[in-house]
Amino acid sequence: MSKVEGLMRSHTCGELNESHVGQTVVLCGWVNKYRNLGSLHFIDIRDKYGVTQLGFADFKGDLALLKKCSLESVIYAKGVVAKRPAEAQNAKMQTGMVEVQVEELRVLSQCDVDRIPFLPHGAIEATDDLKLKYRYLDIRTNKLQNLLKLRSDTMQKVRSILVGEGFIEVETPILYKSTPEGARDYVVPSRVHPNHVYALPQSPQTLKQLLMIGNTDKYFQICKCFRDEDLRADRQPEFTQIDIEVSFPTQEYIKNLVEKVLRNLFNMPESFSVPVMSYAQAMRDYGSDKPDLRFGLKQYIVNDIFAGTDFAVFANALKENGLVKTFFVPAANANFSRKDTDSFVEVVKPHGGKGVAFFKVDKGERSGGIAKFITDDIHAKLNALFSESGDGTWLFFADADHDVVHNCADTMRRHLGHKLDLIEEGFKFLWVNDFPLLEWSDDRFFAKHHPFTMVKEEHVDAFINGDVTQKNGPLKDVAANAYDIVCNGYEIGGGSLRIFDQKVQKRMFEVLGMSDEEVKNQFGFFIEALNYGVPPHGGLAFGFDRLMMLLAGTENIRDVIAFPKTTSASDLMSSAPSVPSAAQLKELHFEWSKK
Repeated sequence: MSKVEGLMRSHTCGELNESHVGQTVVLCGWVNKYRNLGSLHFIDIRDKYGVTQLGFADFKGDLALLKKCSLESVIYAKGVVAKRPAEAQNAKMQTGMVEVQVEELRVLSQCDVDRIPFLPHGAIEATDDLKLKYRYLDIRTNKLQNLLKLRSDTMQKVRSILVGEGFIEVETPILYKSTPEGARDYVVPSRVHPNHVYALPQSPQTLKQLLMIGNTDKYFQICKCFRDEDLRADRQPEFTQIDIEVSFPTQEYIKNLVEKVLRNLFNMPESFSVPVMSYAQAMRDYGSDKPDLRFGLKQYIVNDIFAGTDFAVFANALKENGLVKTFFVPAANANFSRKDTDSFVEVVKPHGGKGVAFFKVDKGERSGGIAKFITDDIHAKLNALFSESGDGTWLFFADADHDVVHNCADTMRRHLGHKLDLIEEGFKFLWVNDFPLLEWSDDRFFAKHHPFTMVKEEHVDAFINGDVTQKNGPLKDVAANAYDIVCNGYEIGGGSLRIFDQKVQKRMFEVLGMSDEEVKNQFGFFIEALNYGVPPHGGLAFGFDRLMMLLAGTENIRDVIAFPKTTSASDLMSSAPSVPSAAQLKELHFEWSKK
């Protein structure tokens, strides 16, 4: 297929070679370097494809023009491709065997090099904040250009796979109705409907279900989603999701489809399949529902072993039906100093931990930390848990709150995985199944995922008849027909089979403590649709930005987004969010407080 003609340039700055010698070409790009050797002048011109050397031995114009070719200025150069002298050839450079002898030079846009905050290809690395404030300069770097290309290629692969499986791409609204889905909404005041707002969608959840009700059968969308929640390295206020929904699916179908997508994106062999672990097992063994399986440090619940212990921290936790967990670090991996063990409290403190109990074993002898509370019987039982136990350090986590224990043990495990260089190269995927449908907080139940997740068939009776006021009643053990796909400690996708029975959906809203009026106001349109024939349906949404983090080998989501926000949800480049003008506020019938 021929390319569209008509660009100012005839070639890019990365494609000229010896086969072009003698041809007249036009290059356009940025000044990457200027060398004045007295009688000889050279400019390296750069674009996203590479760098080409320009020579001026045959230049008929005024060489004073070169003084305007400051670094990062955009220039137009027309000339003849010539082979470089043997001593000037650069085999490490894509275009290093040739140069362009310039006949015509134009400065299309001059850069004020005295004001430029940093040189994208300079030797000095700019700070992260400076890169974000001048993101358009950072985007000139090879790193970000390569990431943008990778992101584009990945999107095209996903589209190709899903279209090949009979899916159609449907766009859903950005201005939508506020529906509670777990995080705070971003809202947009309406000018034509005073005192009313739109919400930016946290996900197209109800919309994709309505598409199934509308006989769309197989839908996907690569869409923007918005959640006003606390940010971190792998989370942004607006993010991209690969949204997939199917009518009449089984879990097996969804999983096979997802594994096909992953097989293609990560270049896995045809034999690639993802192991499955229950939510309960993941929490028990790793303290996380998204465990990183590239290294060990498996955890153990040891309540029984420490029943009757004299160690007050453990005894008090057990008295309050709490949890005691441990994992073992062999001496071959680490021999912790006192400074190391003292520092562990700072690792767990953000997660509610007050410290990390430990004892060491050296040549079979116990010492340090809580060693005086570890009897021979307790030590023997601990050793029985871990087949490779011997010399090393046992770490312990205890609290009345099970979540605190799991979170602290998980955080310490990840910390040591990095610190001790235990993490293997490559990708380890995992399906996590059988999530609790509900979680208890503030004397009521909340949806673990969202209020449209189907109950596992064997738990429907307990769900319909369970007492909603009892934290530890039958509803506590009701499982969701939900599944997450995890890779290297990141949840990269999550989904479920959906509720398609109006009675079950009505019960879900009752369990969540929503009145009929609240349901009608927030979901009335959706509840009505459930009256008119609903196919069983389900799906999954990939977090596309997290996928890109893994493919790009980075741990910061900002690297794979063209114009990201900071961890305070600010755009340093455009100074967003900003204060609206008085005229805007008046138009929107919006009262503004400056407090």
